Amino acid sequence: MTSVPMIAQTAGAGAARAAARRRRVHPGVANRRPGVVTYVVLGLVLLLSVAPLYYAFLLASTDAGTIARNPIPSLIPDTQLFANIGRVLGSDIRFWEALGNSLVISGVTALSVVAFSTLAGFSFAKLRFRGRGPLLVFVIATMAVPSQLGIVPLFIVMAKLDWVGQLQAVIVPGMVTAFGVFWMTQYLEEALPYELVEAARVDGCSMIRTFWHVAMPAARPAAAMLALFTFVGSWTNFFWPFIVLGSTNPTLPVAVQLLQASYFKDYSLIMAGVLAATAPLVVVFAVAGRQLVSGIMQGAVKG
Repeated sequence: MTSVPMIAQTAGAGAARAAARRRRVHPGVANRRPGVVTYVVLGLVLLLSVAPLYYAFLLASTDAGTIARNPIPSLIPDTQLFANIGRVLGSDIRFWEALGNSLVISGVTALSVVAFSTLAGFSFAKLRFRGRGPLLVFVIATMAVPSQLGIVPLFIVMAKLDWVGQLQAVIVPGMVTAFGVFWMTQYLEEALPYELVEAARVDGCSMIRTFWHVAMPAARPAAAMLALFTFVGSWTNFFWPFIVLGSTNPTLPVAVQLLQASYFKDYSLIMAGVLAATAPLVVVFAVAGRQLVSGIMQGAVKG
């Protein structure tokens, strides 16, 4: 922790006096560590979060006959997990095609939402134009409208464009979201000082160059989180892809649903499909989790 004399040398005597007062009022706050209760609560939350996925893992590692006799399996997994996953990969749901479709839709949607939402957030946060406030309120108000209300007119538009059954019918309607605009507006409002924008403009940068070289580096932590949220939301989206793509060109959630389209439901096969569809998300979190946390902390320190 920075000492008071060091603060006095770098920020002045006034900042040093303020830091000393805060430390007298809240002694030991900076060195306070979480207690046992905190770790117990976090452990319980972790167990409750992992329990559904582990239950699916247990069902996927057994067979349909065992599940029929005992719907609550043993806590020790059986040995048929890879066999069930092999059955999923070899079934007629076209798993690999559905995986590719989900990767394309989720990746393109995440990139486009980050790009357009950051542009809109920078405009609402740092530019001054007539109607800025009411327009932002209108964008936020659209979040209160259920997306299901627009399914019928949206499907009519897709049919007119002859996009039914094609990936762009899912990508284009989700290229920007009201939540993304609100998220980036709120972040840039606090994280990006207006003086930096003015300095870039004085140095001769155009508005696009100011956005790219000044706003984008400041927005990187929030943009990373928005990309992750959007990727997960697009990956798990079922309703609209099921309507506009169907079984002819499915995404992974639609393909997994096709596993139970019969009179007899093999829950071991279904849960193996669920695990296979969830595995890429686990990989994304494992690879990007540390970078996302470090980016958030870096943005918090800069802010």
